[in-house]
Amino acid sequence: MRFRGSTSPAMTDLFNTTAEYADDYPDEVCEKDHVVKFGSIATPFFFTIVFTLSLTGNILVLVILGLYENLKSLTNIFILNLAVSDLIFTIGLPFWAIYHIWGWIFSKVICKAVTFVFFTGFYSSVLFLTIMTIYRYLAVVHPLSDMSNQNVCAGVLVSGLMWTISIAAAMPSLLFTSLITIHHKDKNSLGCEYEDLFWKMFGTGQQNLFFLLAFAVMGFCYVRILINITRTRSHTKNRAVKLVFCIVAVFFVGWVPYNVVIFLRVFADKLIPPFDDCDTSNHLDYAFNVCRLIAFSHCCLNPVFYAFVGVKFRSHLKIMLRKMIRRQNSAPGEEIRMKNIISRGSMY
Repeated sequence: MRFRGSTSPAMTDLFNTTAEYADDYPDEVCEKDHVVKFGSIATPFFFTIVFTLSLTGNILVLVILGLYENLKSLTNIFILNLAVSDLIFTIGLPFWAIYHIWGWIFSKVICKAVTFVFFTGFYSSVLFLTIMTIYRYLAVVHPLSDMSNQNVCAGVLVSGLMWTISIAAAMPSLLFTSLITIHHKDKNSLGCEYEDLFWKMFGTGQQNLFFLLAFAVMGFCYVRILINITRTRSHTKNRAVKLVFCIVAVFFVGWVPYNVVIFLRVFADKLIPPFDDCDTSNHLDYAFNVCRLIAFSHCCLNPVFYAFVGVKFRSHLKIMLRKMIRRQNSAPGEEIRMKNIISRGSMY
C-alpha cells in the first residue's frame, strides 16, 4: 500500500505526519490530502501561538531571575535552565510551521542544525522537569538530607550533566537526518527527516524511554510529596496540593497521548496490521497532529506552573510592570520639562 499526499515535517516521528510508504502493492493507494490540509492549517496557526507565548513567558522568567532573584539558589538555577531549554525547544517551531505549508525550503545544513537544536531543547526540558521534581521531593520528604541542601556547585554540575545527556540524545538527529524527496499526487517536495527507518524507530524508542522514565520518577516523587503534605498542618497545604496536581495533570495530559501515538505509528511505518489499513492510518495521523499540538504547548505552560505560580515571582513581575508604566507615564512630562528649560535658556 502507498500513502500519498505527504507534506508534513518529519523529524523522526515528531514530524513525519504523512510521509509516503510503499510496499509490493503499488495498485493500492491511500490518499492523505485531507490529513495534509488539516496539518498545513492547524499546525502553523497553533505553533505561532505557542512560539509567541513561550518566547514571552520564558524571557520574562530569565529577566525576573536576573533582576530580582538570587541565582545562588538551587531552585532558581534549575528554573533558569528549564527556561533556556524551553526557549531552545521553541526556536524550532517557526521552521516546522513553514515546513507544514511549503515543505522544507531550507538547506541540508539548516535541516540538521534545526533538528538537533529542537531535540536538544526537547530532551533537556524533560530532564530539567524531572530533576526539579527530584529536588522538590528531597526538600519536602527528606529535608535533612545532604542532597536537599542549597549548593551552587552541585546545581551547576547537575545542570551540566543534564545538558550533556540532552546533547548526546540529540546527536542521532544531527548525524542521520537529511533532505529526502516526498512524493505527492501533483509534484514532489523536500522533507527533513531520518533517511533510514532504523534511526527513525530508534528516535521514537528513545523519546518513549525518556518519557516513561521521567513520568515514573515524577509520579513517585509527587505521590510521596502529597502524602507528606497531607500529614502536616500548614495554611499553604491546599495551595501546594493543587499545584502538585496541576503539574502532574498537565504533564500527563500533554505527553501520554503523544507518546502513545508516536509508538503506534511505528507499526504504521512497517505496515503491520491493522495499521496498514488506509482509514486506520488516516485516523492515526489526525490523532498525531492533535496530540503533538497539545504536547508542544508544554513549553509555554512551564513558566506558569514553575515560576509565576510562586508568590515571589508574581510580586517581582508586578514591580517590574509598575516601573515600566511609571517610566512611560513620566517620559512625556520629562520631555515637556526639558523643552521648557531649553526655551527659557534661549530667552537670555
